[in-house]
Amino acid sequence: MAYPLKFKSIYKDKIWGGNKIKTFLNKDFGELPNCGETWELSALPGDISVVSNGYWEGWDLKSLLAQNGAAIMGIELYEKFGSDFPLLIKFIDANKDLSIQVHPDDSLAKKRHQGSGKTEMWYVLQADKQASLITGFNKSVSREEYLIKLASGNLMEVLNKEHVAKGDVFFLPAGRIHTIGKGILIAEIQQTSDITYRIDDFNRTDDQGNKRILHFEESLDAIDFTYELNYKTNYDRGLNKRVPLVSCPYFVTNKLNLTQNKVLNAPQVAGFKIYICIEGSAKIVKGEEETVLVKGETALIPAMLLNYEIKADAEVVLLETYID
Repeated sequence: MAYPLKFKSIYKDKIWGGNKIKTFLNKDFGELPNCGETWELSALPGDISVVSNGYWEGWDLKSLLAQNGAAIMGIELYEKFGSDFPLLIKFIDANKDLSIQVHPDDSLAKKRHQGSGKTEMWYVLQADKQASLITGFNKSVSREEYLIKLASGNLMEVLNKEHVAKGDVFFLPAGRIHTIGKGILIAEIQQTSDITYRIDDFNRTDDQGNKRILHFEESLDAIDFTYELNYKTNYDRGLNKRVPLVSCPYFVTNKLNLTQNKVLNAPQVAGFKIYICIEGSAKIVKGEEETVLVKGETALIPAMLLNYEIKADAEVVLLETYID
């Protein structure tokens, strides 16, 4: 019964969203005026993914895990998380700048929200010319200096700005101040959490002239003021192998850039695996069974499906994610 599970996309209208979800990823978000996000794999209440293929078609992820949790997540992960699937997979289209924001870590999120923190990573799928984002500080900044810059409207002076291009990777541990700039399409892998503290929204208003809520006090305790010399992830750009991108307590992510008909075997890990197709198409093959994965699709591989092959139809780029 074990097979790669695909899910119906959940589309999110955002004030800063655009049209690249449709034009670049070939995903139809219907009548939404601005599609800023598509949630590809989610167990958050109110936004629980529904299986779109095979025997379990029509089942939502929460119900599926309640009845088959150990088989899908793996015994150890199911004992740790239960039916609360620990990762959330998104595509994000920033047609305009997102707010400057920060996410709490596990300790603060549990204390304030009885939830998980939000450590995440970004893989840049496409970026307009001169597109940039913010991640971390550009120098050592004290809490006091931060407050002075914030109060004076000069916060951008101490934030680290990165010009980006297709293929860039950024790891964002909980507590790192950040924003995605306009003109960027990303794939995001994160803890299952939707807790965001907005610090600055650039005086933006909605259609009714209302500004979004800011979280000055909440964000102050969440910010990690650690300064890093380099915030962009450097990685091997080689073909036809697993290339490590990120390894942290919450997830491991590899990049698979495979040329036509190249085959890789399954990674030897005990829990579930996730594949996000960001270019081309591939097949996940187990014996005579094949599951096609095309650009813009995500597949969840149950833990009980131990041995399979990933075969490239033509050149394909996949992000492979699991918890080690």
